[in-house]
Amino acid sequence: MNLSPADLAGLTAQIAGPVLAPGDERYAEETATWNLALTHHPAVAIGATRVADVQAAVRFAAAHDLPVAVVATGHGAFVAADDAVLINVRRMNDISIDPDGRTATVGAAVEMQHLVDAAAGHGLAPLAGSSPNVGAVGFTLGGGLSPVLGRLHGYAADHVHAAEIVTADGELRRVDAATEPELFWAIRGGKGNFGVVTSLTIGLFPITGFYGGGLFYAGEHAADVVAEYRALVAAAPDELTVSLAFLRLPPAPFVPEPLRGRFTVHVRVAYLGPAEEGERLVAGLRKTAPALIDAVGPMPYSGFAAIHADPVDPIPAYEVSAELAAFPDLAAEALLATAGPDVDLPVLMVEIRQLGGALARAPRTPSAVGRARGGFQLFAATAGAPGMAREMRPALDGVIDALAPWANGHTQINFLTGYDLSSAEVARAYPHETYEHLMRAKKRYDPRNLFRINHNIPPAA
Repeated sequence: MNLSPADLAGLTAQIAGPVLAPGDERYAEETATWNLALTHHPAVAIGATRVADVQAAVRFAAAHDLPVAVVATGHGAFVAADDAVLINVRRMNDISIDPDGRTATVGAAVEMQHLVDAAAGHGLAPLAGSSPNVGAVGFTLGGGLSPVLGRLHGYAADHVHAAEIVTADGELRRVDAATEPELFWAIRGGKGNFGVVTSLTIGLFPITGFYGGGLFYAGEHAADVVAEYRALVAAAPDELTVSLAFLRLPPAPFVPEPLRGRFTVHVRVAYLGPAEEGERLVAGLRKTAPALIDAVGPMPYSGFAAIHADPVDPIPAYEVSAELAAFPDLAAEALLATAGPDVDLPVLMVEIRQLGGALARAPRTPSAVGRARGGFQLFAATAGAPGMAREMRPALDGVIDALAPWANGHTQINFLTGYDLSSAEVARAYPHETYEHLMRAKKRYDPRNLFRINHNIPPAA
């Protein structure tokens, strides 16, 4: 869709940041995302610098009957924002720490590592995920699964105190458990379906470090490592979180030399207790096989990203996931037969992530986040060139199909990908009653479904 020069001029007069149409010099830069699997072609891209910019952009979209897309870091770019009003909030990255109240108020595009570092200066920590440069707001609104604190403290969304959000009518609303509680409930789990969240106030924890890191093994030890992993998680206290990944990393300079161009097994460990007890817990893993790399030990919380060592540079990523009710011996055999070292599989990573603990328990303040109904999250990811979703899917689906007998039909909203855009796929991230409630809330706050460039929750009929 081509907007008229008069329309663009009127919008530009209301926006402090850049307003860019197709063909403008910085249009490609403003529409770029971390996930390069797709390219956005919006009718107009707006670089928001303040809340008023977001309000003006939303009102413009409503007046022209255009959908609204929001980009912060772009890790969750799974739906093309073609012919939309794209609001890039990357300039809204302020952080304010209240050490006495143990809270942080973060702007719309604050990256997780920046938040962790700011909180660490006060001896505090937020619930962080595995990636250092994912957006703290998007991570939290999708639940926020922390591989360090999650099993002990629940989801990041459980610890949101308040939010500021621009809804489809262009109004800025400050919501919390007492003020507009339905909207406060819906955004925590409903992600970007209800408006543009311009800031969140979240709880922090008095944590400065933990015992953890990664153990890497050669492929010939995969079966033994998987067996020891299963034994460890079967008796794990809530303070311990362990995940397992099969890696097929390229022979690239950014990959540590012992892991280049070969199949390896990566065990990720985080323990919130004394280092001596952590040593005892992982002793079985260390006895199972010699490690190519042993980077497990006491570490500051600010080093959380070293556990999973997620990629930090933009890539075209293709991913699938499923929640597993359990990971018994037969499931381990199926994983090895489908994705183990003897299989030629064009998938960079297949991960079994431990859930349970507080992730399965109801929080003090109810939200739309679907609690973990199974014990594990299966996640498979690979990379290629942009636009290769169809070519990459068979290998990824093969992993999901192999573990299907142990899947429970659910997943986490933050684990939905570009393959999960149908209403049925989005609905599996929620209990039925929660999804129905979300559709009613959508009808109240966004009846025209302006916010649909996402894993969309439609308004109730």
